[in-house]
Amino acid sequence: MTMSLPMCAIDFSNDAMGPEETAIAERIAELKEQMGEDLLILGHHYQRDQIVMHADLLGDSFLLAELAAKSKAKNIIFCGVHFMAESADILTSDEQNVILPNMRAGCSMADMAALPDVEVAWKDILERSGLSDPATAKEGDSCLIPVTYMNSAAELKDFCGRHGGIVCTSSNAEGILQWAYDRAGPKGAVLFFPDQHLGRNTGLSMGISLDKMAVWTPGQDNQLPEDVKIVLWHGFCSVHKRFTVGQIDAFREQHPEGLVVVHPECPMEVVQAADANGSTEYIRRFVADQKPGTHIAVGTEINMVARLDSQHEDLHIQCLEPTVCPCSTMYMIHPVYLMDILERLVDGEVPNQVIVEMSVQKGAKIALERMLSIKQ
Repeated sequence: MTMSLPMCAIDFSNDAMGPEETAIAERIAELKEQMGEDLLILGHHYQRDQIVMHADLLGDSFLLAELAAKSKAKNIIFCGVHFMAESADILTSDEQNVILPNMRAGCSMADMAALPDVEVAWKDILERSGLSDPATAKEGDSCLIPVTYMNSAAELKDFCGRHGGIVCTSSNAEGILQWAYDRAGPKGAVLFFPDQHLGRNTGLSMGISLDKMAVWTPGQDNQLPEDVKIVLWHGFCSVHKRFTVGQIDAFREQHPEGLVVVHPECPMEVVQAADANGSTEYIRRFVADQKPGTHIAVGTEINMVARLDSQHEDLHIQCLEPTVCPCSTMYMIHPVYLMDILERLVDGEVPNQVIVEMSVQKGAKIALERMLSIKQ
C-alpha cells in the first residue's frame, strides 16, 4: 500500500494507484452513494489525491470552516487535522457528527501553544506592558487583544473568545489584525499565537516595524519593547520553515522570468524574496491567473503543489524545495481509514467523533464567529 512507502518517495499522481488502492476507492464511492445527503466529506488542499478525489468540498481552513458552519449533513467527515475538526464541531449543531478519519492527525504547530503557557504569558505581558484585558477593561483603556491562528486547540480559541479576542486564518489575517487594533486602542497591542511567521509577515504588510514586535517563548527571559504592537508566540510550521531564500535564488537562476509564490507561514526572508504570498486558496488563484508557459515555484505542502501541476498542463509548476515531504499529520488521513469510517457509519456506529466540551465551546464559538464575519 502507498502508506508503507517513505513519504518523500511517493508518486503523487492518481495514476500511481494500484489494484488495492483502486478497490478501496471504489468501495468508498459505493459507501458514499449509500449514505447520500446524510454525508459530507470535507478535504483540505494538503490531502493526497486519493483522499481529495472523494471530497465533496475542497478548501483551506477558512473556507472549510465556512462550509462546515453552513452544512446540514448529519455526518461530516473532516479530512484534515484535529484542530480543523474541533472548529467544525463548534460551528455545527448538536445533531451533527463531526468525524476525523484518524484521531492521531494533529498539528505540531498547534501543539507548540498550550493553554497553561498562554495563560502565564498573558498575565506576564499585561503586567509588564500596562495594557488591559479586554474582558475587564474600562472605557479608554489600551488593551492587549489575543489572536489565535486557526491552527490551535479549541481551548485556545475559547481563551480568545473569553478575553475579547478572535481567530484568524492565513486568508484573512490582515483583516483580523486590523479588527484587533481597532479594539486595542492607539497604544494597544496583539498577542498572536501560535505561528510567529504568519504574525510577523502580516504585521510587516500592515506597516508594523520589526522593532515593535517581540517573540515570546515560554520559560525564557522574554523582552518587550516599550511600545510593542505585536507579541509573537514562538511557534512555526515544520513544513513551511524548510523553504529558504537560497532555494528562491536557485530557481531564479534557472528561470529568470519565473515566479515564486509562497505561504505566509514561511520565514520573513522567504516571503520578502518571493513575488507573492498568501493562503492555499490565494496560491491556487495566483497560479490559475498566470500566462501559459510560465515557470512557477510554489512554497507550500507538496500534495497541493503536485495537484496544481497536474491541473495546469500549460504551466511549469514545481515545489520550491524539490525534496520536501508531505505534511506528516495531514498524511495520516489514509483512504483505508476513510473507508473504515464509512463502513462503520453505514453499520450504525459513529466512530472517531470529535466533540468539544460545552465549557470550551462558548468562548471558542464567539472567537470563530468573529473570524467568519471578517472579509478576506
